[in-house]
Amino acid sequence: MTTAETLQNDVEQELRWDPSVSAEKIGVSVNKGVVELDGHVGSFYEKWAAERAALRVLNVTSVASEIVVDLPFDCIRTDEDIALAASNHLTWNFQVPNTIKATVNKGWLTLTGAAEWHYQKEEAERVVRSLNGVRGVSNEVELKPKVSALGVKIKIENALKRDAQIDSNNITVETVGSDVTLRGRVHSWHERRDAEYAAFGAPGVASVENLLTISY
Repeated sequence: MTTAETLQNDVEQELRWDPSVSAEKIGVSVNKGVVELDGHVGSFYEKWAAERAALRVLNVTSVASEIVVDLPFDCIRTDEDIALAASNHLTWNFQVPNTIKATVNKGWLTLTGAAEWHYQKEEAERVVRSLNGVRGVSNEVELKPKVSALGVKIKIENALKRDAQIDSNNITVETVGSDVTLRGRVHSWHERRDAEYAAFGAPGVASVENLLTISY
């Protein structure tokens, strides 16, 4: 059994390993597999990268982030400047449909609109995450598939079986129309995320409720 001290050390080492994270600015504490991060960083991207780094560590079940984004003076932008930059990045990315829009309030960027596929929603968030001046991102894009979700349960189950990174034996797929629920157990946060992405890859899926728990 991994002790809290060992897990804390592993997370700290992973933060130091990631070149996009200033590990010395981030504090780490652990309670029963839950990692709490605190401290101050200079960009929203760095906060996001620190959270993802912690989730990569074996035996981490979830992350509670209290990291605060304190923008350096030379990175502060007006809401209008951020909105214009976000609009340009979204427009120039061929994977992002023109139905997705960005609004900004006090540095917090919100994505709204609709997309046919989950990867389009994810791509929209990715391209604005690292913009100067952004203090946070809310992704409120709705999924509105244009195709039927017919046979989606079997398609997802087959996709999970094909993925070498996923142990599909302990995952149950439930579907109601275009809505999917995943239940069962996985071995890591990475596996949990991959299972969710696999489910979103099925044609016609509008939502995925990921109820998979992490056990070792």
